[in-house]
This record gives sequence, structure tokens and C-alpha cells, in this order.
Amino acid sequence: MRLSELHTGEKAYIVKVNGSGAFRKRLLEMGFVRGQEVTSILNAPLKDPIKYHIMEYEVSLRRSEAVMIEISMVKHDIPLYEKTSYDIDREEPIAENQNKHAEPSPKQHKDSKTITVALVGNPNSGKTSIFNIASGSHEHVGNYGGVTVDSKEGKLKHNGYTFRMIDLPGTYSLSAYTPEELFVRKYILDEKPDIIINVVSASSLERNMYLTTELMELDAPMVIALNMYDELQSSKREFDYSLLSKMIDIPIIPTIGKKGFGIPAMLNKIIEMYESQSQNGSGNVHISYGRVLEKSISRLEQEFEDTDISHLNMPLRYLCIKLLENDKDIQEIVRTLPHHEKIFSRVERERNYIENLLREDPESAFTNARYGFVDGGLRETLSEKTNISETTRILDTIVTNKYFGFPLFFVFMWVMFEATFRLGSYPMEWIEWVVQVVGNFIRANMADGPLKDLLVDGIVGGVGGVIVFLPNIVILYAFISFMEDSGYMARAAFIMDKVMHKIGLHGKSFIPLIMGFGCNVPAILATRTIESRSSRMITMLINPLMSCSARLPIYILFVSAFFPKHASIALFSIYIFGILLAVILSKLFRKTLFKEENTPFVMELPPYRMPTVKSTVTHMWDKSRQYLQKMGGIILIASIVIWFLGYFPRNQANDIQFDNQIEQTSNLFSQGEITAQKKDSIVSNIKTMQASSHQENSYIGKIGHFIEPVMRPLGFDWKISVSLISGMAAKEIVISTLGVLYPGDSENQESLQTRLKSETYSDGSPVFTPLVAIGLMLFVLIYFPCIATIVAIKEESGSWKWGLFVIIYTTSLAWFVALITHQIGLLFL
Repeated sequence: MRLSELHTGEKAYIVKVNGSGAFRKRLLEMGFVRGQEVTSILNAPLKDPIKYHIMEYEVSLRRSEAVMIEISMVKHDIPLYEKTSYDIDREEPIAENQNKHAEPSPKQHKDSKTITVALVGNPNSGKTSIFNIASGSHEHVGNYGGVTVDSKEGKLKHNGYTFRMIDLPGTYSLSAYTPEELFVRKYILDEKPDIIINVVSASSLERNMYLTTELMELDAPMVIALNMYDELQSSKREFDYSLLSKMIDIPIIPTIGKKGFGIPAMLNKIIEMYESQSQNGSGNVHISYGRVLEKSISRLEQEFEDTDISHLNMPLRYLCIKLLENDKDIQEIVRTLPHHEKIFSRVERERNYIENLLREDPESAFTNARYGFVDGGLRETLSEKTNISETTRILDTIVTNKYFGFPLFFVFMWVMFEATFRLGSYPMEWIEWVVQVVGNFIRANMADGPLKDLLVDGIVGGVGGVIVFLPNIVILYAFISFMEDSGYMARAAFIMDKVMHKIGLHGKSFIPLIMGFGCNVPAILATRTIESRSSRMITMLINPLMSCSARLPIYILFVSAFFPKHASIALFSIYIFGILLAVILSKLFRKTLFKEENTPFVMELPPYRMPTVKSTVTHMWDKSRQYLQKMGGIILIASIVIWFLGYFPRNQANDIQFDNQIEQTSNLFSQGEITAQKKDSIVSNIKTMQASSHQENSYIGKIGHFIEPVMRPLGFDWKISVSLISGMAAKEIVISTLGVLYPGDSENQESLQTRLKSETYSDGSPVFTPLVAIGLMLFVLIYFPCIATIVAIKEESGSWKWGLFVIIYTTSLAWFVALITHQIGLLFL
């Protein structure tokens, strides 16, 4: 019987995982091992994927993957993986064949007062929470895999020591399956941190401690942080962690990362280990893999007797185990050694030996043995779990329901944009009022001159036009933070997988795409959690079409100015258009550039957790700080540069001519030939003509007129064209440029919306119309991502080729879409 045939609510037992390659290995590492109980929980709204409960956690698989797993409805006919026996007096498992090459490292006295600590753990184990509490950093904590997509470093002082803490990406194992796994393994082997903190989720011990067994094989000094200990306590389960600590000879410290509980005790234990140089786990405890596997390990070790592997920075036993597991990365390393042909010949013979005797491949045999080691320890120290979380079950019944799942998701997205616009409009008006007051104060109290013009038109007009949208950015990030922290983001990926599958992507691609609504850069980095390179590349290439928060101020500016009665719908439509465009391009890229087979869908579904106020506020504050830093950095500089290009060169002869016209008008008024109202009107028109003439002959005017023929069919004048060019650095600069190029009334600081709506061509027709606003928003949605996004794509793809490809295809597509929109709009409006 196959796992895909298991009905909702039924339970069965794993017999065998068929197939081959990295996907099969991932299934084994995530607990789909012989004899393990698995329960079918529910189907996604479109009947695919399916959520299963295994090893005290929940995971989703597509039917096409579940069919690869053989199951039995009864347990007694399945040979379970062998349990490891323990001898507490010896403080180590009884092993049939201890490794003769595994000698403890000699103790060395260390005088340094700096301790390098690496945090290693599964996704959702709470690593980053511990890192933030301990180091005082403010990395975002999300309740789904892949939040930490690169290593983060923080420092703290404790009891006279400086701790250099490295938060490594979340990983399920140390195999060569994903970039995170390779990154973590390479860091541990090459950098050799003084202590490893293995963060283990107390709510899913058996699955989490699989990684612990691999860290033990590295002979690395280690402390286990038993995190989320409060969840274990609330489950009413008994866990004798002190006894387990004695069994495996590794300190275990209960912690609650989000509250800081246990952190001081953990730091004290690290200091104690560092000072004594007690090499816990270094040659003292080795997992017994059974007679057959241990014999193969021993024989393979003998092949290295005359080979120096000290430069490889890894224990010989670990090297041999990974060769037997067919680890591709380790194989590449061994190929650099002399006599590697002889070594690989022995590896092949031993793999055949294992398969012939155990009737399973070495990868399965080692995985079963590691889970047997973990299971043996937990059976003696951890009481049985009584039931699945009722809260998670009830919420999943609602949010993944086949009738309510998709409507709830779209309602949530609509509420997010409605709140972003409606709630943000009030503080936005307050900030806008402050900007107007500041601008008018400078106008009234400074003498005319370049400095006054720079402050009023360049800085206040440019930066002030952008800063008013800060509240909208904060509200948007509050919603995204809630989706991540609560666990709903993973459910959204779950219900969307079949849709993503239809367009040639993976359910996991949905998470980076949603993250793109916040910022495209971390979203590009988050694609590392997607195992298939082709799906990872497609996700990177379409991610810029997700409207990041930098584009939001532009949308709000034009939506509130030209569509005030339907603002939320207009805003929502822009985002939906970007998503639909991404779908079309994803299918196109899959059929042309990346014709690889579909990616398997294996994703952990973390339990629901109530986001803490502190976490949400911290996330909002960090994004606000970054936004304000942009105001004082790149946007301020860009505003000054744009002002400078628009202010110079000065044409004195032209200015004198306009000044003479103003003087003549004043003389006519003095002679009583025109009224005061007529005089003011004429003077105002002359000043407008003067400003327009100066702008057109300025440096930026010449640039704008040069590119205007290309942009005019889109309905854009030269000023709009210039603002779009400046927006290539950062999208907010589009607004600051518009604020500089459309200064409005020279006597009164008006809002940018008012200035844009009152701008006209020489024939009196408006520059900005609803049709122009739509075309401009679509162009901004699609064209050239910011430079930081291009750099991120280059780094993650490994080539500038893809960064340049994104620049060319997005800008060309933006021009084409805006052209069609404007020309068709002219036919009907």
C-alpha cells in the first residue's frame, strides 16, 4: 500500500521509501524511516498536497511523492530500526566496534577571552530568537523555514567573556541537499567554532535530534539548547533531560528563546566547557551503527592509513560515513587526494556489502541507525505524547479548508492593503502637514538664493515627499510579520502548492514571493530554501514583479490622487496584476530557459504560535529605521543631485528677460492700467514660464528631452521619464524626483499630490490623468528592480548574466505593458 492511498484520519507505518537521489534522502532525514508511524491529517483545498503527522510534527507532501512511500496498516510485521542501548555508568552508548582512530583531542589551555559560538538547528527551532536575546540583535524571527538565509553575527559580554555568536541558517541535516546544509557544514569544519549551540525544539525532539547525531559525528564541542521548553511543559509530558544528557555526554540546557529563559545558564555552561576544554562529543560518544555498518566504516578507514587528511578539517570516521552515504560534496573533496581511485573502489565494495547484508542502501541504513539512536534515548527519558495540538488542528481545518482556504487568503490580502491605505492615511496627513509647515517656514524666513532653493525644492520637496509614506510601510510590514510569526505563511504555501505546481514552480516558492511584498532583497535570499536550482532561478527572476514596499509610496501617491473613492481596490489590483504577470512569465521560463522536472514538495508545517508584541514591534521598528536611513542616505543624495541637475546651468540673460517682463507688469499696475488681481495673475504666469524654461534648458531637462521620444507614446513627459531613470537606484527616488521637478507654487508649500494634479502642458491639458497614473504605476511595478535586488540575484545565481537579464526583460516588458495600456486607454477614454 502507498502513503498516497491513506485516507484522512488514518494512520499507518512506513515500510520503505522508494526512488533515489537527494529527494529520497530528504524524506529519510525528515523521519520517513522504516517502522515510523504516520497519520494523514488533511488535504489542501485542491486535493494536493497532503499534510501528514510524523515524529511529533507536521509535513506536507504531494501525492506524486507520497506514492513513493510504501506503508503497512499494521506494525508488528515491520522490522523496526535497531534501538541503541545505553550504559549510564559508562556515560556512553554501548558500541559493538569503537573507532580505533577516534582519539580525543589533546587538551589545550586557552587564554583568549573571546568565545566563538555557532548556533545550529532545524528551521523553526527558535535559533534566531536565542541569538536575538543573547546578542541584543534584531534579526527577524519567522515561524517557517528559511528566515535566516545567511549567517548573522552578534556579540555580547557575560562573566568577563566576549561571546561572538554566529546564527547559521536553519538546516535539517548536514547532507549536500541544500545550499544551507553545505554552508553550515563548511562553516563548522573550516571555521571550527569553540562551541556549537545545537538548538533543539522541545516540541519535536525526535526529528530535531537527528541533526544532533550528525553534529556528534563531527566531534565538535557542543551544548544542546532545549528550546521552547514551555511548549513541552504545557503538553504535560515528562522529559528527564538530565538523564539523556548523561547518556550522550552533552550538556542539555532548557531555554525559552523568546523570553530569555535559560540563556544565562547556557552561557555559563559554555564558559565552563571553554575554560576546562572539556571536549564533549569529541571521540567520547560515537553512535553504534550495528555490526555491518561498523565493519564497513572500519575497513574504509584502513584505506586512509597512508593518506594525510589533516587539511580536510574533518574526522576520519565522519569522512568514511559520508563516502558510504554517497555524499557528492565529500566525494569531490576526496578526489583531490592521492590514490583516490583505490579509496573509491573500496567505497563501492563496502556499499555493495551493506546492501547485500541489510537489504537496503547505505543511506537508509545510516539514517535508520541515527533515528534508532535518538529513539532509544527518548524512550528512556520522554513520556508518550497524548494528542496533536487541538489549536493547530482547528485552525488548519479552517484556513486550509477546500471551500474557505483560498477566500480567506485573498480576504486577508485585501484587508492588508485596505489597512495599509486607510489606517496609514491619518498619520500620513499629519506628516504631510509637518512637511508643509517646514517648507513654508523656510520660504518665509530665508533670503532668496541657491541655498534656499536647495532646502525648499531639493530637500524638503524631495525627501519630504517620500517620508510621508512611512506609516504605510510600517503597517504593511506589521501584516507580513504576523503572517510569518504565526505560521500562516507556511499554510499559504501549502494551499497554493498545486497552483504553483501548475505554473512550473514549487509551493516553497510562494514564501519568497510573499516576502517580496516587503522587500525583494531578502526574498531573493530566501529562495535558498528551494532545493531545485531551476525552481530557485525562476523564483528569483519573477520575484521583482512582487511589489516591494519601496513601490508602495508611488502607488499610494497616485491612487489617492486619482482614485480616492476606490483606493483599496486600485491598490489591490496593482499587486494582483504583478502576481498574474509573474505566473505568465514563470510558465514561459519553465518552457524555455529551465526545462527541468518538477520539484518535489516537502515542507514542514510548524505549529501555530501567537506572535509576540515585542517581535512584531521590533520588526516594524527595524523596517522604519531602514526606511529613515534611506531618507538620510541615498534618497537625500539623489534629491540633491536631481536638484543640482535641474538648477544648473543658470541662464542670466534669460532670467533678466523674464524679470523685465515682471517689472513692466508692475509698472502697468502702478499706472493704474491693470488691477492688482490682473497683475498677480500675469506675474504668476511669467514665473511659471520662467521656471519651465529654466528646467527645459537645465542639465536634467536635456537628459529628459533626449529620452522623451521613447517615453512619449506611454503618455510620459520628460520629467516623468527622468524620475523613472532616477528610480533605478531605489524606487522611492521616483517620488523625491517628482517632488523636485514639480515644485508647484513658489509661495506656498503644497502637497505633492496637489502639485502633480495641477501640472499642465503649454496647451493647458493636464500632464497627469488617471490613464497616465495607471501606466506609470504599471511601469514602476515591472521595470528595473533596484540595484540591491540586481546584486542579490547576481550573488544567488552566481553570475552577472542573470542580473543583466532581469534588467533587460523587466524594463522591456514595462515599456510594452505601459504602451498597450496608454494606447488602448486613449481609444476608450
